[in-house]
Amino acid sequence: MKDSVFNCCFLPPLPPGEEAEKPRGPRNMAAAQTSSSPPPDRRFLIFFDFDETIVDESSDDVVVQAAPGQKLPGWLKDTYRPGHYNEYMQRVLAYMAEQGVSEGAIRSVIEKIPASPGVMALFQYLRSRAQDFEIVLVSDANMYFIEAWLRKAGARQLFAKIFTNPAAFDGKGQLRLGPFHSHGCPRCPENMCKQAVVREYLARRAAERGRPFQRVFYVGDGANDFCPSLVLGARDTAFPRREYPMHRLIGELRATRPEDLRAAVVPWESGEDVVARLQRLEEER
Repeated sequence: MKDSVFNCCFLPPLPPGEEAEKPRGPRNMAAAQTSSSPPPDRRFLIFFDFDETIVDESSDDVVVQAAPGQKLPGWLKDTYRPGHYNEYMQRVLAYMAEQGVSEGAIRSVIEKIPASPGVMALFQYLRSRAQDFEIVLVSDANMYFIEAWLRKAGARQLFAKIFTNPAAFDGKGQLRLGPFHSHGCPRCPENMCKQAVVREYLARRAAERGRPFQRVFYVGDGANDFCPSLVLGARDTAFPRREYPMHRLIGELRATRPEDLRAAVVPWESGEDVVARLQRLEEER
């Protein structure tokens, strides 16, 4: 979940037909998304977070199991600053390389992360409805961890696009991590605003398709998954993991400014809860 406190902001929806502002900075969205073309025309679009949504743990926490003694030195942990988790993980990965931790060791611990309850059943459902669902992953983890886990789980082909922080091993055996993009949101982590990603993708796909999706879904858990849920429309659904920050923040918003959240909200404990809701909605034309 990275930072567990609310650190996202609300940006009002764009007027119909207006393009989202392009991310600024040396690394933009294209740096970390997959190069495949979007799938054929489909009725629904579903976004997934990765850490503690698709997988049941934080991949950034799990990778420490490959470090000497399965822990980090105190001096390194003390360098973390709220809102700068990506920078902190760059230092963690550099330290692990200095300690001789191999790519194989890192890949091994990442591949062993358990899926969240019911997620594989949810994936199977989406695979059986491939003609209806376009599936996109939006995560503040990194491309190496996500690709390694999805390929091991046999789920990589489900995703039309992956938006995440770029990461790859260099010639010296260090996993090099970068920020996803820069943005103008003052309260989001400096390396990623998921709302900006979702808004831009929705605008671009609507232009390519000539119409918006019938329904949009967002499945997440963390504070940074609350932010994109605010741009969903009245026919859309936010799926916050029950009792996680996204769920709590939605509850707080509903108690104070319910008009700011237009989407339906369906908390989940298992991916099968998401399947049950999707089955009902898919029947509605």
